[in-house]
Amino acid sequence: MASSIPQPSSISPLRPAIDRTALKPSPAREPLWRQVLGECLRGLRQQRGEKLSETAARAGVSPQYLSEMERGVKEPSSEMIAAVAGALDVTLIDLTLAVAESLRSAQPSGSRGAVCSAAYALAA
Repeated sequence: MASSIPQPSSISPLRPAIDRTALKPSPAREPLWRQVLGECLRGLRQQRGEKLSETAARAGVSPQYLSEMERGVKEPSSEMIAAVAGALDVTLIDLTLAVAESLRSAQPSGSRGAVCSAAYALAA
């Protein structure tokens, strides 16, 4: 009785193999809002010389959640951002401006156009 299981040599790949040596590095991508927000929050917390758990307790969030915010892996709600900002004694507008300025400085100078400036103004 012949086996109906295909042999490895008779199986065709679903997609062609990718030659990874031919891949070009992608241009630097603009950082995400949540990543820059996290960097700003971590910087503010460290300037105060606080542990993650201390700031999290004042903000009413878990240390794990604050850590995820600082690492830019969470997309926090405006309420969560306000709570952490308050725990760090900064206003939402000051935090938003700091994030916007960090995003602006990460942009190549040639790519800052009217649309980009308007977007930053709206974010603030």
